[in-house]
Amino acid sequence: MAYVVAVDGGTESLRAGVYDPSGACLGQASHPYGTEFAPGARAEQNPEDWWTALGIATKAALAKAGVDPQAVEAICLTTTSCTVVALDAEGNALRPALLWMDVRAGEEAQAVLATGDPALAANGAGRGPVSAEWMIPKALWLKRHEPHIFERAVTIGEYQDFMTIRLTGRRVASLNNASIRWHYATTREGFAASLVTALGLEALLDKWPPEVAAPGAVIGTLTARAAEHIGLHSGVKLVQGGADALIGMIGLGVAKPGQLALITGSSHLQFGVSDREVHHPGLWGSYPDAVYPARHIIEGGQTSTGSILQWMKRLMGGTMDLDALNTAAARLEPGCDGLIVQDHFQGNRTPYVDPLSRGAVIGLTLAHGPEHIFRAIIEGISFGTRAILDQMAEAGFRSTELTVGGGATASELWLQIHADTSGLPVCVPASSAAPSVGAAVLAAHGAGHFASIDEGIAAMVRPGRRIEPRAREATRYDEIYQRYRALYPALKNLPATSTGAAR
Repeated sequence: MAYVVAVDGGTESLRAGVYDPSGACLGQASHPYGTEFAPGARAEQNPEDWWTALGIATKAALAKAGVDPQAVEAICLTTTSCTVVALDAEGNALRPALLWMDVRAGEEAQAVLATGDPALAANGAGRGPVSAEWMIPKALWLKRHEPHIFERAVTIGEYQDFMTIRLTGRRVASLNNASIRWHYATTREGFAASLVTALGLEALLDKWPPEVAAPGAVIGTLTARAAEHIGLHSGVKLVQGGADALIGMIGLGVAKPGQLALITGSSHLQFGVSDREVHHPGLWGSYPDAVYPARHIIEGGQTSTGSILQWMKRLMGGTMDLDALNTAAARLEPGCDGLIVQDHFQGNRTPYVDPLSRGAVIGLTLAHGPEHIFRAIIEGISFGTRAILDQMAEAGFRSTELTVGGGATASELWLQIHADTSGLPVCVPASSAAPSVGAAVLAAHGAGHFASIDEGIAAMVRPGRRIEPRAREATRYDEIYQRYRALYPALKNLPATSTGAAR
């Protein structure tokens, strides 16, 4: 029997799983690592912690699976994206990594947008904004503020690239990461040379990995040292992965044009598959070949979703009985007796692209209880998703269903409200660990078990349940949604307050 190892390097921990070619996970384990936060919206991690976690988690997963390491054929990693590293010639970090959520490069992001380069079509059809999370703003920050690090760096890349060097000794970037966050495009010249030249960053072109490999491509085999570290053998193939949420599309089985993945957690991400290039204000992308050959990915996102429920939990003293709240909230009618929540607690990523917008709870009375607020938050988040779907439809992309992965799949109420507010069926695959399953599909493809990623999805991604929209509730939500959409322009025009939401 042959096996593959799938690794998901997340924000707080690294998880490893052992899979067979049918998609069954035979054993999994995780190991945590820390983040250092500092003023100025800074967040950093030590790449050596990732490497340590990879060794511990992979060995533990193999032990739980009871699998002979000699029977493992391939390994694939999915990691956080925009987590930028500066490495020396041996692949060692010259400074801590700038974690994806680190947004110290705000001024640099404005400088990138000011170039007006054609590569900025991926940023709202050139209108922006450019996120301070992305690769080029962070690299520009390094050059401006830590020039000694920038000059010494042989490689400037990502979490994924650090692991690739450690595992194989090769400098190979992921087409997935480069397409979605480096302004790389296979439909142009590849790397955005004119953009970095306009910024005086020409040296970055030599510091980026010289090769770019698509998800599912074999990069090479493990070095003897790496194999020993993670408990495998040196004949194991390293197969290219990419950003956790995008590889999660594979794990959800979202691959055909017209399909859309809804990745849920602290935030929501919407990824649609298109057979054509799509650029539109209020949306990110599209990214050609970023996940699948000859297909484009269009992106939307909500900054605050599950994190709003965590906010409510803090207000309730740190404890919240989710089962009881779900049960009580399910008894309420749509609209929660007049409550509407605007979900912009940390600004709006899409479709308004307004970092200064703020959350709001409208219509409170003394008769409302925690269950009303709980349900209204879920409804507001679901309306935010519908607003993005409407923006995608305006751009010419329409989906006939939503395939959901992540935290929201634990709540039947949340899934039903997503179906009712969007008017679309919601599909939930059998496994909610979408990035891990996606990495397993890529590893099995790279190992030669499947001729294509699509063939791997058909064999390894197992269907789960399907939630249909309810006609009465969908009609009611159509009316409430219009009131939700009226909130943003009304609140935007309020006078500036001490919250920092001045315009």
